[in-house]
Amino acid sequence: MKGLSTPSAQGVAFALLAYGTWGGFPLFFALFDGVGALEILAHRVIWSCLFLALVISLLKRWSVIANIRQAPRQLLPALACALLIGANWGLYIYSVESHRVLQASLGYFMTPLVNVALGVVVLKERVAPTQRLAIGLALGAIVLQLFQLGTLPWLSLCLAVSFGTYGLLRKQLALDGLSGLFIETLLLLPLALLLIQQLPVSHFDGALFFTAPYSAALLMASGVLTALPLLAFAGAARRLTLGTLGFLMYINPTLQFLIALWVFNEPLAVEQLTTFVLIWIALALYSWSSLRQQRRVPT
Repeated sequence: MKGLSTPSAQGVAFALLAYGTWGGFPLFFALFDGVGALEILAHRVIWSCLFLALVISLLKRWSVIANIRQAPRQLLPALACALLIGANWGLYIYSVESHRVLQASLGYFMTPLVNVALGVVVLKERVAPTQRLAIGLALGAIVLQLFQLGTLPWLSLCLAVSFGTYGLLRKQLALDGLSGLFIETLLLLPLALLLIQQLPVSHFDGALFFTAPYSAALLMASGVLTALPLLAFAGAARRLTLGTLGFLMYINPTLQFLIALWVFNEPLAVEQLTTFVLIWIALALYSWSSLRQQRRVPT
């Protein structure tokens, strides 16, 4: 265990666990057989909320949750975050069920560039010319695919924009990752329970839940697998620089990309590959520019 004795080494280990888990999610959601995307989403919210409540109880962090009751103005951005992350989860599950993991991968490759674009448009942030070029390349990739295939990568765009906007609003909440996700799942809980009740066939029904133990176990595990990588990510964020954390972030969509090609055998047309290559070039420019800016900041 000597190799993990330094905070940076521990941070890298936590980051690999978090991004590796997120990157392997297509393999997990592909295990569901006969369970619709909406039901999986509802169960993910329900079991995440219950598991996070257990973790918060074990860590004795309820005081952090109670503080938000004294700041009702934060409930509106919290609700917006909840709806955005719920939509992102649902779209991602749908991408796996519809065999569009490549599109999901492209969406998460695009997310850092969407974050930069939102910072410029919404927060009026100033970015380096190289980063503007990266955003331009990403837009060019989308337009090129529109002309080549006659359709926008709408699933990729929705995943990137929903998660990017979630990150933008999430900064307004004075809550850590664990407490924030619990509040979000708690706000989504009534909608999840209502959705379960409206489904014609639901594994939340007592009889079906116990007669299909495999599906039941997977649905319950979805909540645990939602929370654990978040806890690992929080541990990584405390120990690593933003540059290192941002570089390791690409593990997630890269794993999804490889799983889509090698495990699910999804076809990759030349037009799609062109889009990926342009996005990768844009990400390389963005990462290079970010590293240069960090090196210029005095320590």
